[in-house]
Amino acid sequence: MRAVRFHEFGDPHVLTVEDAPAPHAGPGEIRIRVQAASVNPIDWKIRAGYMSEIMPTTFPAITGSDATGVVDEIGEGVTGVKSGDRVFGLGQGTTAEHAVLAAWAPVPSTWTVEQAAAAGLVSATAIAALNALGDLAGKTVLVEGAAGGVGSAAVQIAAARGATVIGTASKANHDFLRELGATPVTYGEGLAERVTAVAPAGVDAALDTAGSGSLADIVALVGDASRVVTVADFGAAALGVAIIAGNTNAAVNLADAFRLGEARAYTPRVQAGYPLEKATDAHTYVQGGHTQGKVLITL
Repeated sequence: MRAVRFHEFGDPHVLTVEDAPAPHAGPGEIRIRVQAASVNPIDWKIRAGYMSEIMPTTFPAITGSDATGVVDEIGEGVTGVKSGDRVFGLGQGTTAEHAVLAAWAPVPSTWTVEQAAAAGLVSATAIAALNALGDLAGKTVLVEGAAGGVGSAAVQIAAARGATVIGTASKANHDFLRELGATPVTYGEGLAERVTAVAPAGVDAALDTAGSGSLADIVALVGDASRVVTVADFGAAALGVAIIAGNTNAAVNLADAFRLGEARAYTPRVQAGYPLEKATDAHTYVQGGHTQGKVLITL
């Protein structure tokens, strides 16, 4: 099968499209014929070697951590899915013609292939993080980094749960945040004052998706570290803030994303798509850090 692989850590140019052995579904897994995969920040961080101490890589490695496609192999013990079903979900080495998924859900009838490819890791991560914040109905929630993949999912899902959402982004992305259902504010120095101006009654909870060094200010704004979570700041423990992993209860959270999609309460946002042969360009784009929704690689 064709796959996007890298034989050493480095910049996006270490990626190459080449033949690789096809994987097979093990117990509790399924294999899909991949239609599209997304590029997540974790993917370029693994490729660059930034995660090597906590996520060892065996070369040559296939990049990618989520995908959508058609089931063509079912592992031992798996029920509720059959060959030919369209699913989206999480796995490893997903930017290839075939990929094994460890957690998945059906593709909602309301989503395109591209939207399904954009949903896997970001929806699982956003839902896990929002679940950690408890009941959000009637609460005001701040989402730091609201225009990115996880942020744009979190805005929609928090709003669907009855929250008033404030989202941070650059000025250029404010209209996008309004479209998602958030009140936009600009990130950076002076954040607390800008948030207070639009939420004078205060903020009840916050989700940091950016890991940009603002976490201490966000904790001060909320007033309670237990009401703040992050998916991107690995120094959060020093502030008493929980770090949420995207694979936490992934199967359950993906099923929740499916239901939200069917109800049209959550629509994954896609900024750009690249063919398999342009994977280097896709990684370069995402590594730049200013995406609006998700960047995909299509097969």
